[in-house]
Amino acid sequence: MTKVIIFNKPYGVISQFSPSHPHKTLKDFISIPDVYPAGRLDTDSEGLLILTNDGALQAKISDPKHKKYKTYWVQVEGKPTEEQLNMLRVGVDLGEFTTLPAKIIQIAEPADLWERIPPIRDRKNIPTSWIELSICEGKNRQVRKMTAKVGLPTLRLIRVAIGGIRLNDLQLKLGSWVEMGYIEFIKQFQKK
Repeated sequence: MTKVIIFNKPYGVISQFSPSHPHKTLKDFISIPDVYPAGRLDTDSEGLLILTNDGALQAKISDPKHKKYKTYWVQVEGKPTEEQLNMLRVGVDLGEFTTLPAKIIQIAEPADLWERIPPIRDRKNIPTSWIELSICEGKNRQVRKMTAKVGLPTLRLIRVAIGGIRLNDLQLKLGSWVEMGYIEFIKQFQKK
C-alpha cells in the first residue's frame, strides 16, 4: 500500500533518517518505516517535504521532466528592483547551468509565519523583503544561487508548495506531519 507523508520541516533538520550529529533528522519527527523523501530540502531550508514508500511516485514528485512547480517564500536582503525580478523570470546563468524561467512576485511578509530558530541575522541598515518564487527544477541550492546572482542574498527559504500540495491548505504546524491517502494526494498534486 502506497504511503504519502506531508511534513513541515523545521530549520536545521536534515532530510534523511540516518543520524547526523549535531542535527536532528526525519527520524526525530516521523516514526513510519520505509518512507523516503521525494526530493531534497536543505538543512537550512524549511517547509514542505513529501515522503513516500513508492519509488515511481517519488520520481513523479521530484523529477523536473514532470514540470511540477515547487513554490518558495524567500526572505531576501535588500529591496528587489523590477530588473532583478525580471532576471529571475527569464532565467539566470549560474555558470554550471542557466535556470529555466521562474514565476516570481514580490509579497508582504507571510501572515502567521512561525518563528525561525535561530532567527535570521538582522541588520538595522539593510532592509529585507519577501518574494514568492516558483521553479520546476530543483538543482542543489538553486534558489539561493539564483537570488544571490541577481544581488538579493537569501536569508530565509520556506518551501510552501509542490504542485497542488500547499502547506497552508493543510495547516501543518512546524515539525508536524500528516498521512494523506494516495488518491487524495494525486488529486491535490495534479492541481495547479
